[in-house]
Amino acid sequence: MPQNAYQKLEALFARLLRIEDAVAILQWDGAVMMPDGAAVSRAEEVATLKGLHHKMLAAPSVAGLICKANHLELDDWQRANLGEMSRQWIHAHAVPARLIEALARATSACEMVWRDARPRGDFKAVRKPFEKVLALTREAGQAKAEPLGVTPYEALMDLYEPEAREDRIEALFADLEPFIAQSLPQALERQGEPPPSLQGKVSQARQKELGRHLMGVIGFDFSKGRLDESAHPFSGGTPSDVRITTRYDEADPLKSLMGVAHETGHALYEMNLPKDWRHQPVGRARGMALHESQSLIVEMQACRSRAFATFLAPKLAESLGLDWSARELRKRLARVAPGFIRVDADELTYSAHVILRFRLERAMIRGDLKVADLPDAWNQCMTRLLGITPPSPREGCLQDIHWYDGAIGYFPSYTLGALSAAQIFQAAEKSLPALRRNLEEGDFKPLMGWLGENIHGQGCKGSTDEILQRATGQPLSTAPFKAHIRRRYLNGEMAE
Repeated sequence: MPQNAYQKLEALFARLLRIEDAVAILQWDGAVMMPDGAAVSRAEEVATLKGLHHKMLAAPSVAGLICKANHLELDDWQRANLGEMSRQWIHAHAVPARLIEALARATSACEMVWRDARPRGDFKAVRKPFEKVLALTREAGQAKAEPLGVTPYEALMDLYEPEAREDRIEALFADLEPFIAQSLPQALERQGEPPPSLQGKVSQARQKELGRHLMGVIGFDFSKGRLDESAHPFSGGTPSDVRITTRYDEADPLKSLMGVAHETGHALYEMNLPKDWRHQPVGRARGMALHESQSLIVEMQACRSRAFATFLAPKLAESLGLDWSARELRKRLARVAPGFIRVDADELTYSAHVILRFRLERAMIRGDLKVADLPDAWNQCMTRLLGITPPSPREGCLQDIHWYDGAIGYFPSYTLGALSAAQIFQAAEKSLPALRRNLEEGDFKPLMGWLGENIHGQGCKGSTDEILQRATGQPLSTAPFKAHIRRRYLNGEMAE
């Protein structure tokens, strides 16, 4: 039976998504298991697959099929799927194949230099490779800006958070910045003296065992995923084969444990996406703001809560020999302390890290900030926002992999995700009156069921704003996040 235009597009995008899945596994392997000597070969493999993907997606015939499909009678899911196909085609068609392959090679090479330079804090080593990545990324942003009708930086953000706009993000961040500045000293005063440091060390093996147990409690399916170690914690792979990583500190096992909780939130979003649309664009995650919201709901809203500390404290005693009361554990899990490292930041100061990166990467794309000046600009912003200055680029502009891997435009999604997490969790609490009691018992099923229906199962059926509106009854706002911070850190909850 002959296929119509929409059916032909579905067949094409199913193949494209399988190529994307293969690249995701190759990139996970490159970050976790690949020997250093294979870096050049791996870069060529990834570049070749990305080049093939681009050639298939940007083909002139695709535009014709999209045009014809727009005139067909489609249901709501098919119409949303076609919209995602069209957006992806615009991104691909605007950028020539030679630029796609050049970016793939440049980012792979830069990432490997970064992996060597970061432990030494050697920004000079990575400067030239990063300048090349930045130049190519800026070129891609400029090429996409006109067909998308946005600025070059917005075109880059659109890859990670569709329809993200600079003015809106700047307005949200301008609202958050003074709130952080006002709340931080109050939170520091109210939380009192820090709990005593851990005596001795906890082996990585024991931490990993407890991390795997926590993943199972939250709902991770080990038949479709795994836990590994990497220099920078991340979640990758595919919806059917989710790979998450963490890193271990034997002097602070809570770092890896909460890192596992965070990445498990990402993983469950992937695992619970609509299965009927698994190999279509509409069946993938809406964007990184909602993705980050799911990791922060699990880590920050749930696993660092007073309720979950009641469940977790005896597990720490049993598995790691850490005889902390639930009250003492809560103080350790929800402690505010300005620090240099974003992934270790508390939820109050975290957005300051993101605001810094948003403003710096936007300035680099605009040409207002040179790569050579990045370390000093970073230190100045960190000093202004949090009152601390990194001792070296290792704790400063080299700490994250994102820029050196070409992910410029990604960072705003982290704070958009934090705002969304507070708003979604607030709505979940209203729908699930026993949610806090569930967490005290280590029962995540009600929460994950609610998220599965209202967030995960929505895929890309609607914009981020539309999905948020349906789930919470309101557009994205800073108000629920501020209310959460006040309740947890400023209104005496930590003292109870």
